[in-house]
Amino acid sequence: MTKSSDKIEQPPAAQGFAMPAEWERHEATWLAWPHHAADWPGKLEPVRWVYGEMIRKICAGEKVRLCVSSKAEARLARHVIQAVGADARAVEMLPFPTNRSWMRDCGPIFVTDRRGRREKAIVHWHFNAWAKDSHWRKDRRIPELAARRFGRRLFHARVDGRDVVLEGGGIDVNGRGTLLTTEQCYLDPKTQVRNPGLSKQDFERALREFLGVTNILWLGQGIVGDDTHGHVDDLCRFVNPTTVVLAQEKNPKDANYRPLAENRERLRDLRLEDSSKIQVVELPMPAPLVFSGRRLPASYANFYICNAAVIVPTFNDPNDRVALGILAELFRDRPVIGIHAVDLVLGRGTLHCLTQQEPA
Repeated sequence: MTKSSDKIEQPPAAQGFAMPAEWERHEATWLAWPHHAADWPGKLEPVRWVYGEMIRKICAGEKVRLCVSSKAEARLARHVIQAVGADARAVEMLPFPTNRSWMRDCGPIFVTDRRGRREKAIVHWHFNAWAKDSHWRKDRRIPELAARRFGRRLFHARVDGRDVVLEGGGIDVNGRGTLLTTEQCYLDPKTQVRNPGLSKQDFERALREFLGVTNILWLGQGIVGDDTHGHVDDLCRFVNPTTVVLAQEKNPKDANYRPLAENRERLRDLRLEDSSKIQVVELPMPAPLVFSGRRLPASYANFYICNAAVIVPTFNDPNDRVALGILAELFRDRPVIGIHAVDLVLGRGTLHCLTQQEPA
């Protein structure tokens, strides 16, 4: 039976829990079958086939826990999974209704006991649809449903009795104590304010207590077109404990040029948990993608590291090959595979935004 964090005096970090790095071994990847047509105008059907390809690559090395909102969705998902040749035995259908499919942000964020007790728990970060949309109540329940279904301890992220809001796409960790995030996402006092009135110090306290990090690094702004207002997973990602890839724009006339260059300057002064310098590898940006007059947040930094591969969004762009080559040099222990994401990015996110890892 799931235990409530209300009955636990100490937060997860005080009990030895911390969030592992994404490249550490997974038991499963969480996904939610796409059904919200407004996310992908006119493209929901092709997006479902992209999901099939994602599942095929992921389940080659781990389970896929797929949230479905109805029996009809489950039947459709099974059809696609079988048609693309994925291992259907590795896919577990969970009857967990969702508003949308962005599992990175609303799904269960896992922490594991780093003291050798082989326990893992879930932190509930009280998803509120990026403080901009009104339909999120089904999505917010996913961590609770996951904890109940799999008998995991559930910690509610709170500071001084107040719920704290955070999305998985707004953070990235190296598994050794360092966390990356952005000021635009969590400190902007006017736009998409997740935690009104919560100070930077209190927010950092929540990160330390509930994710077990000790060293928090703040970048500035995210990329243009990101409707989450600055998620770091379109911008800068750890690829090992000491190295990040950082999106960089070479065209000085592009709207991304200045904010990405400023983040490069910040990283020169930031340090890891052991006070060592961060190794920074530049990752190119694709040419701008625009839909209905609005720029889309196309970024190679939105890759996902699973057991069997690193899957990387591609955009029919000359820099696809460059980005895949850079990441292949950094990930020598698993293949780096491109997945067509021009349709996916219509929803303002791609592979990383749609996935959430469950550590082994």
